[in-house]
Parts: sequence; C-alpha cells; structure tokens
Amino acid sequence: MQNLAFPSYNFRLKSSENKPFIFDLVRKKFVSLAPEEWVRQHVLHYLIYTKSYPKHLINVEKEIKVGQTKKRYDIVVYQPDGSLFLMVECKAPSIPISQAVFDQIARYNLPLQASYLMVTNGLAHYYCTMDYQNEQYSFLRALPDYTPSKA
Repeated sequence: MQNLAFPSYNFRLKSSENKPFIFDLVRKKFVSLAPEEWVRQHVLHYLIYTKSYPKHLINVEKEIKVGQTKKRYDIVVYQPDGSLFLMVECKAPSIPISQAVFDQIARYNLPLQASYLMVTNGLAHYYCTMDYQNEQYSFLRALPDYTPSKA
C-alpha cells in the first residue's frame, strides 16, 4: 500500500482468499483493505495513538439520514456527554480533495453538528472548526489533542 502523510503505525494485516485485510481497532474485526480503508485506518491510529482520543468514543462507518436519503459517515468522535466532537471524511489517495468533498461532509454534518471536521485522502489533511451561530467554518493547522472534560 501507498505511504501516507501520517506517522508510521503498526497495522495487523492478513490475507484471505488472496485478498488483503486490515484489523480495525474500533470495529474489532478485519476489514477488506481498499485504498480508502488504508486511509481510514491511518486516521483511526492517528486519533487514538497520536491525538489520544479514547477508542470507546470513536465510531466507524455508521448509517445516518441526510434528508430522505441514507448515507454512511467514515469516522466520528463523540464527547463523553454524547455530543459530536469530530466528523472525518476519508477518501482514497487517488481522489483529490475538492469543494465537492467539503460539500459532502457538510451535508453529512447537518444533522450531527460536530464541533470539528476533518477531510483527508491520506496525502492532504484539512481541519476546520464549526461556527453554527454564524453559519461558517474556520480552517485549522491541526486537530486539538484529546482533553478529558472536567466533571
């Protein structure tokens, strides 16, 4: 698989019926290793091992309703109180990050209202924070590290 713009991580890989699989830390199972999945697994390792986001607050590839259609998000990270902290859209390295990709994550985020968005194809990463009151977003240099909320 292609080298990506993430730190180096140790992945659990296997082959079954001549098809590659990678172990997903969150879903706790091996999943087919397609280019987009390679990016998704790097993001998960980045969030867990580099940014210290707790694994139990992360959800992967779940269905959501956007208007009358059903869609699937790639990754979301929740706050301990259940509110949405981060939504991530992953694309294969061959897919350029375009306005259409940002429009896609913005549509997915409408019903969820995440505080932060991340869009990546593994080679380029874009982060932004949401301002729902003023209906705008601001780009960031990086995602914040996980900080446990004070109870």
